[in-house]
Amino acid sequence: MKHLIVAMATTLAPALVWSAPYDLVIRGGRVLDPETGLDATLHVGINEGRIARISAEPLTGTRTLDARGLVVAPGFIDLHQHGQDEASGVLKAFDGVTSGLEMEIGAPDVKAFLARKSGRSLINYGTTASHAAARAAALGAPLSGTDLIPASGPATNDPATADQVAQMQARLASEIDAGALGIGMGIQYVPGATRQEIIHIFQSAASRNVPVFTHIRSVGRKEPGSSIESVSEVIGAAAVTGAALQIVHINSTCLADVPECLAMVAGAKARGLDVTAEAYPYVAGMTAINSALFNPGWQEKFGIGYDSLMLPDTGERLTKERFDELHASPDSLPVVLFVNRQEVVDAVIAHPLTSIASDGDMGHPRNAGTYSNVLARYVRELRTISLMDAIRKMSLMPAQRLEKATAAARRKGRIQEGADADIVVFDPATVQDRATYAQPGERSTGMRFVVVNGVLVIDKGSLVPNVSPGKSVVSDRHNEVAR
Repeated sequence: MKHLIVAMATTLAPALVWSAPYDLVIRGGRVLDPETGLDATLHVGINEGRIARISAEPLTGTRTLDARGLVVAPGFIDLHQHGQDEASGVLKAFDGVTSGLEMEIGAPDVKAFLARKSGRSLINYGTTASHAAARAAALGAPLSGTDLIPASGPATNDPATADQVAQMQARLASEIDAGALGIGMGIQYVPGATRQEIIHIFQSAASRNVPVFTHIRSVGRKEPGSSIESVSEVIGAAAVTGAALQIVHINSTCLADVPECLAMVAGAKARGLDVTAEAYPYVAGMTAINSALFNPGWQEKFGIGYDSLMLPDTGERLTKERFDELHASPDSLPVVLFVNRQEVVDAVIAHPLTSIASDGDMGHPRNAGTYSNVLARYVRELRTISLMDAIRKMSLMPAQRLEKATAAARRKGRIQEGADADIVVFDPATVQDRATYAQPGERSTGMRFVVVNGVLVIDKGSLVPNVSPGKSVVSDRHNEVAR
């Protein structure tokens, strides 16, 4: 029976033949593969950055990791990681993340983003093309420095002309050719974008065969501008253009109406649309305080007051006077918003349609603790998710979302022969998030070993110094252009 189970794990590619010893062997762990359902005590041999052998028989390696009593799983793939600095990369590795990609909004300059990260990243990286950046440039207010979203103003609030939309489309096409894995759209941050503009941008994604990752237009129950209406808008755009769609952090944009929003996603999928959703396991969100998200009416939409806003660096709760001062500033200052209820978050994380993504950046505990939180709270404590299902939500489902844009994603999110050796080895009894709103940079614990492209980055629970094995994940379109 065990040999039959091992055979199931070789569906990705024919068995690779290597002469012993392997570069690295993971010995005697509980190996989980969410695609095939493999769950058995096995040995994993790694060579040249790939899983070369999964065996019930012992393997010989130049280095052998003792995984007895530990879980061996695909490295987690975070499709919503804003913090692309080295310090964030370290926090992600301790949380079991082997690929952290900026997909919600996208990097303003894809070529520059990939060049900056090349040879310097602890974990794998990638990005979408930024609709917000393309729009700001077309409307005469290009983003500067490291800004991800534009400050509230004419470039966010005014409708675009047909010529300006054409400029956006041209820039986005060029960014996809440069390697972007889709188009990132923060529609709530550019409320001047008309429904017609949104459809044109979805058409651009469909024409390049990449998904759209979107923060929907609005939040709350007040019509017009409800969460339900906003989900309807993007599902409709996907339906009429044929573009694949991921709705980001559906927990924080649908709030109490998340069951209805997820039912809409389920209905779209049942009728053949390629629509998915992700969520993070925290009641608070975080964004830029000078963004268009705080245009007049935000309190009614979110159902919160000024005291629900907190500055992450100091813990200061805001007043109207302090908010007005910061919102009018040209500086892009982060603010934490306490907008959700724990029971709503718990339900959406356990929902079978949602994958896990952190929306991570410095200043919020989700940057450091999202994935360990899922394993500790939902698998071990609440038992609302099985261990296999948690691994599926954190590895396979994100990889499958990327497959629309790049065939390379078929080698990720799996423990199979031929797959990329992005692997986590952790203790399910002790894995724990430690980051809080007061101490958001605390590292998670319990990840015994973390391997990225066959290279150890966490060894016996400690960071390996002076390694940068992370590689870019880029669109097939980029590879075609390069040829």
